[in-house]
Amino acid sequence: MAIRSVASRKTLAGLKETSSRLFGFRGLQTFTLPDLPYDYGALEPAISGEIMQIHHQKHHQAYITNYNNALEQLDLAVNKGDASTVVKLQSAIKFNGGGHVNHSIFWKNLAPINEGGGEPPKGSLGSAIDTHFGSLEGLVKKMSAEGAAVQGSGWVWLGLDKELNKLVVDTTANQDPLVTKGGSLVPLVGIDVWEHAYYLQYKNVRPEYLKNVWKVINWKYASEVYEKECK
Repeated sequence: MAIRSVASRKTLAGLKETSSRLFGFRGLQTFTLPDLPYDYGALEPAISGEIMQIHHQKHHQAYITNYNNALEQLDLAVNKGDASTVVKLQSAIKFNGGGHVNHSIFWKNLAPINEGGGEPPKGSLGSAIDTHFGSLEGLVKKMSAEGAAVQGSGWVWLGLDKELNKLVVDTTANQDPLVTKGGSLVPLVGIDVWEHAYYLQYKNVRPEYLKNVWKVINWKYASEVYEKECK
């Protein structure tokens, strides 16, 4: 019992030091809703303006609000030495922090058709897709199938495995970021398959949403991330 108490005190001391570095002299760090680089209706008809507005203003904002609240509670718990609360908050931090991370990527993964949305990737990413999936059509087919097969809510991803230097397709549940599947994974394209991303327009027909979302995928952004991470 004494050994566990000492270990607990050491762990909390370490957390308190980390908390002080993160939240200390400048006050508690908070996160804010990023602006979209296009109007809510700019992705129509693939994604309606109503969906985009609700998705961004309501759902993404809710993740940020809850993430900030959880971080504030974590800071208080660490400074009070409340190990039980520190542990209890981890699921809220992962879920809401993941929601913020994932949606921040998702908005950049989309672009209006008149601004390049849907244009096939070129350069090194285009070549890598051909190498690993046979063609862009092969990749789209694989990601659409895996996204449609996600049970409940989650995401389907095209990622770069920096350790193996290869492209991978994977899915994550709920709001888990791709990095939870492996520390060497970098997200290039993430597609939200939660119902709030499509239900108002596509009802329960997720495959139809996955068919149309490719018309507004921003391959230019994905290519920029790929080239940066391959250096």
